[in-house]
Amino acid sequence: MQIIKTTDALAAFCERAARHPYVTVDTEFLRERTYYPKLCLIQLAYPGEAEEEDAAIVDPIEGEGLDLGPLYALFEDPGVVKVFHAARQDLEIFYVDKGIIPAPLFDTQVAAMVCGFGEQVGYETLVRKIAKAEIDKSSRFTDWSRRPLSDAQLRYAIADVTHLREIYESLAADLKRTGRARWVAEEMAVLNDPATYVTDPDEAWRRVKTRTASGKFLAIVRELARFRESYAQARDVPRSRVFKDDALVELASTKPASEKDLGRSRLLLREARKGEIADGILAAVRAGVETPSAQQPRADDRRAQLQVNPALADLLRVLLKARAEAENVAPRLIASAADLDALAGGDRDLPALQGWRREVFGDMALALCEGRVALAAKGPNVVTVKLG
Repeated sequence: MQIIKTTDALAAFCERAARHPYVTVDTEFLRERTYYPKLCLIQLAYPGEAEEEDAAIVDPIEGEGLDLGPLYALFEDPGVVKVFHAARQDLEIFYVDKGIIPAPLFDTQVAAMVCGFGEQVGYETLVRKIAKAEIDKSSRFTDWSRRPLSDAQLRYAIADVTHLREIYESLAADLKRTGRARWVAEEMAVLNDPATYVTDPDEAWRRVKTRTASGKFLAIVRELARFRESYAQARDVPRSRVFKDDALVELASTKPASEKDLGRSRLLLREARKGEIADGILAAVRAGVETPSAQQPRADDRRAQLQVNPALADLLRVLLKARAEAENVAPRLIASAADLDALAGGDRDLPALQGWRREVFGDMALALCEGRVALAAKGPNVVTVKLG
């Protein structure tokens, strides 16, 4: 295992890695005190046996002047698959830093769900089941920004990519054998989309859960969420440090007009009751209240208006479980409970009716909804029976 702190050493490692069909990647980061994740380590490995050469930890904290350019060039090399486990937050770091999404991309958590390892299977589970190894968890809650790192911490970090090689090779072989590589490729679409890693302050209100569909109320929610997101991004602080969602909903309900009103809030942090945050809250509430009716946001109540047939929804759940077991794939990867309710209510614009999901489940689900098939028990299994 190498500890890389210079651009030249990183370039040499990436040059060697580029000669191989894939490289495994992981990161250690902190974001408890920041809006954007703070990169602390990058772990890399390529196929091989001599760990002092084929696995490395890149230290951007101690590597003063370290340029990640060679790594980004490797990320853009179309001949090298970039392998991650649960890649979403790792990819956000690289996209925010350089606007780069590694490609081609392979996420072993997604692949494991396709290969029958259950829903959102953890890395340690795959290490145990595929690599037949155990990970020392003693360094699990390390503050990765602190230096120096102990040998145990470094071993823990590098294990996230050395075992990943065997996991990737096993899953890739399974996907090739079953012909499901295309399924995983379809699932990579979200991770390959830059919009996945960008939160537009104008759209931040959609993330806030409310029980009120009033246009005026939602207009205030929108303005408060816009202010909070812009403030958090500009100062690189967590949005919860500005104010939390429950406080946002309270403010939208009480519509404070002064700092004195803010002082009556049960949920607002003390720091938010005065100064810049208080000014921003009061301005956002005013803007929301003054939003003309025609410009007020509308909740997406399309699903709420659906007339869901509970019995049909239950049948779809049985069908989903049967199909997932038959295909040995995680049910939630095919359809969520909300998707099944929407399908039972007549919604046809659903992921479960597209791509590989339609082949595995969607066509049968539509046939069940339309009365063209029924469900029957056949021994321990549930099967579909054509009608008419």
